[in-house]
Amino acid sequence: MSDERGPQALRNVLSELVALRGYARREGARELQQAWARVAGETVASQTRALEVKRGVLQVAVASSVLLSELVGFYRTQLVTRLKTQSPELRIKDVKFRLDAAAARRGVDED
Repeated sequence: MSDERGPQALRNVLSELVALRGYARREGARELQQAWARVAGETVASQTRALEVKRGVLQVAVASSVLLSELVGFYRTQLVTRLKTQSPELRIKDVKFRLDAAAARRGVDED
């Protein structure tokens, strides 16, 4: 963990352990997926997967081109507004959708 000799504060050791094992990242990904499912609804959430947030833009994998077109053309603004309202801690400014059936299915299989 650290090269320092002697006793270390427990909070420092735990912080390093959490970072090394990726516990916070997995929990963060789960919370992101749950927030997406709440605003997208069960039907859309079952065919999509929230991947990550980059510079305030939520990246979402979508299972079909038809759904992707529908989300971009009709629902993107509404979904962003809901995310800002229901999950302000995520600091989402926009949503970007991409066609990736495998990633969208992985989200369903992991839950």
